[in-house]
Amino acid sequence: MIQSLLIANRGEIACRIIRTARAMGIRTVAVYSDADAKALHVRQADEAVHIGPSPVRESYLVGEKIIAAAKATGAEAIHPGYGFLSENAGFAQAVKDAGLIWVGPNPESITAMGLKDAAKERMIAAGVPVTPGYLGEDQSPDRLQSEADAIGYPVLIKAVAGGGGKGMRRVEAAADFPDALASCKREAASSFGDDRVLIEKYILSPRHIEVQVFGDSHGNVVHLFERDCSLQRRHQKVIEEAPAPGMDEATREAICAAAVRAAKAVDYVGAGTIEFIADASEGLRADRIWFMEMNTRLQVEHPVTEEITGVDLVEWQLRVASGEAIPLKQEELSINGWAVEARLYAEDPANGFLPSIGKLETFHIPFGMRIETGVVEGSQVSPFYDPMIAKIIVHRDTREQALWDLAEACASIRIRPVRTNAEFLSRTLQWMRSPSVTTGSLETELTVTSVDPLSVLDTGLIERRGEMLTMRFEPDLALRSAGAILLLDAGEQPLSQRPFLSATGARAYLAHGSTVWNPMFGFRLNREPKHSVRLAIDGNATDIDLDVGGLREPDIYDYDDNGGVWVRDARFGVAHYFDYVRSAVGASTAATGDGALLAPMPGRVTSVDVSAGDTVTKGQRLLTLEAMKMEHGLTAPFDGVVAELNAEAGAQVTEGTVLVRVEAAG
Repeated sequence: MIQSLLIANRGEIACRIIRTARAMGIRTVAVYSDADAKALHVRQADEAVHIGPSPVRESYLVGEKIIAAAKATGAEAIHPGYGFLSENAGFAQAVKDAGLIWVGPNPESITAMGLKDAAKERMIAAGVPVTPGYLGEDQSPDRLQSEADAIGYPVLIKAVAGGGGKGMRRVEAAADFPDALASCKREAASSFGDDRVLIEKYILSPRHIEVQVFGDSHGNVVHLFERDCSLQRRHQKVIEEAPAPGMDEATREAICAAAVRAAKAVDYVGAGTIEFIADASEGLRADRIWFMEMNTRLQVEHPVTEEITGVDLVEWQLRVASGEAIPLKQEELSINGWAVEARLYAEDPANGFLPSIGKLETFHIPFGMRIETGVVEGSQVSPFYDPMIAKIIVHRDTREQALWDLAEACASIRIRPVRTNAEFLSRTLQWMRSPSVTTGSLETELTVTSVDPLSVLDTGLIERRGEMLTMRFEPDLALRSAGAILLLDAGEQPLSQRPFLSATGARAYLAHGSTVWNPMFGFRLNREPKHSVRLAIDGNATDIDLDVGGLREPDIYDYDDNGGVWVRDARFGVAHYFDYVRSAVGASTAATGDGALLAPMPGRVTSVDVSAGDTVTKGQRLLTLEAMKMEHGLTAPFDGVVAELNAEAGAQVTEGTVLVRVEAAG
């Protein structure tokens, strides 16, 4: 058995591997960049080695530094986690050549499945069904365009060396193909150093089904059943579950058998995932499920498989890498209950999912479920890495209960001042549990019609329901007053003794910690003369007249360490938190509407699509910024003229830099 292990990764996956290794009595070594000097995985490991500056190209992607760290610390083996160098066959071979144990598949298997075009040809030979598309060597734009035209739109452009949703673009019409191809190639070259692409037919009612496989060096290959990863945004998974809803036993047997054939075709050793695309327009059927790709590593969503099978996949990886056989035979594996995972990201769904960075001054996730994270309260969310800060996993007897409990957990997350997608996750999970078609205004009355959950579960669900799932509910006057009252009286007396008077006759409920108080007739602040206060609510200064009553049953949670108070608004069955912070009267916020487009975070300008003096229309893309491993397009805020341009392709920019200024037309 391996005695010492270096983890060539960071964040939650590094912490996850350390946990299992420690339970097995294996000594662990972490590596870290400048930005991660105080990271959780560094503190949890037995030893840690600095490997360079914050950018991944100068640290986590430099294989020579990682191998040198392993040798310097006496580590016997290297576990790559996922991402970074985990599917780099050259690095895997270099680890082996250095006399170290590679916790992963053989380099030949990585190579065989790493290039999507060659992998599909191998799968066809192995009798695994694949989607129609173009896999040719001719990568000229004209040839790719003609192949896409022949396949028929919509099509999907995919980087040959891609993964993790990077280097993928859906194209709806021929006129959109050139721009999508150029963007896809740029992202592929930046992420993988290879800009080659393939073209696939885009399935209109797609479900993303994947099968966990595991092989050993003794010729054994088993599957650990399927996962459904259909809930995606920009081809990146958001919510995953196991098993797949609506999967009958005959279809499960067919897809899992195909996955095992795929793994055996490349003599696979270790943990891997065979990803399939299913046309779910008539439910899940074995004859409408096609191979997409194989991920030759541990997956981000592996915890849901662990929960329903009771298997520790990292332990299996370490045992198989040490030369042992797979601990269980296929007939000894079974499905127990239902597991769902939600990915908590530092991003703002109401602002185009723009990543959010900064210090986690408040970081609270409810207990009672599995949490995989690489941060704690006080940690920094860095602009250099993926914005995922935690995975929340719930395992219950039924899908209904798992979805409900995870939705409640996400609704109860309290994180500030960094924005997260917690509210978005809660809404999405509730909609998965009981989807509905709604008409009317969210702020007034809704007409709700229930629909079959599985009839709308596909990879386009989030895009279709975008506004409903991502909009930010602003606090109304009654809710703002509640927060203002609590702030003004904070620390002066117990909640149940604060001066409230009858206002409208409506019932109101206030909760503070474990104390719940129910004034029968609503409340109004008992102060004369009328009291006003200026509060900064989510960063926007607002004057509040406290002579207002009639609370609409908000839940008011406890104060934080920064003088704010959390107020939960449970309208529409969705919990939303407003963070109130005291602000001096007269405070102001930054001016908007002047046409200045600022860099939202540090990043690199990948393309500039306009010149100074150009006439532009509202929504027109002006430039593209690459940050936190994703491309972000900056668009014109209104019709006008480019009056100022301070960006050029390839330039590194800092947060707050004015990149473009547009002057209104006329």
